[in-house]
Amino acid sequence: MRVLLVEDEAPLRETLAARLKREGFAVDTAGDGEEGLYHGKEVPFDIAVIDLGLPKMSGMDLVKALREAGQKFPILILTARSSWQDKVEGLKSGADDYLVKPFHVEELLARMNALLRRAAGWSKPTLDCGPVRLDLSAQTVSVNGSGVDLTSYEYKVLEYLMLHAGELVSKADLTEHIYQQDFDRDSNVLEVFIGRLRKKLDPEGEIKPIETVRGRGYRFAIPRDE
Repeated sequence: MRVLLVEDEAPLRETLAARLKREGFAVDTAGDGEEGLYHGKEVPFDIAVIDLGLPKMSGMDLVKALREAGQKFPILILTARSSWQDKVEGLKSGADDYLVKPFHVEELLARMNALLRRAAGWSKPTLDCGPVRLDLSAQTVSVNGSGVDLTSYEYKVLEYLMLHAGELVSKADLTEHIYQQDFDRDSNVLEVFIGRLRKKLDPEGEIKPIETVRGRGYRFAIPRDE
């Protein structure tokens, strides 16, 4: 999942970015509202975390500008203001949730994961597609109740495909949403991850979870349970 983090306090921005990367997110950061707007309009993000007290353009104006530009990804705002009026104004501007500073990073992660799964049409923190279950909170995967050991990037690929189960996901789209900007985006590497996932999820070739649509991309072919 690719996240835009817009926060002007450098220590907090760097700390949050490092933690989000450890949690498997591809992270783009900005230190002011104008930079955040540029990134938000140019990059296909899955979610944005935006501080309200930003230089050059306020977080409130940034959220409004992103929505006016047609960006539909979930937005979580960070605010040092605890009054209900500020929270309501933030939601009216187009944000989907808010978190008051100071906060625990675990709560931020929980709220982000909830927004991501709801945006993809999932109501529960577990993604169930037939025998395959992916737990977004624990970042674990099982098939018929047996755990499957995945590398970080294998998990990222599977998570994105399962969140969009049944939908065609192009190689370019998948690459944009799971890789850091400076990562080697060789499409052959992505094919290796897909091949490994097939072997780990379906060693006997019985359930065929990932379908290749030649020249177009991939599809998680097992329908979601809900």
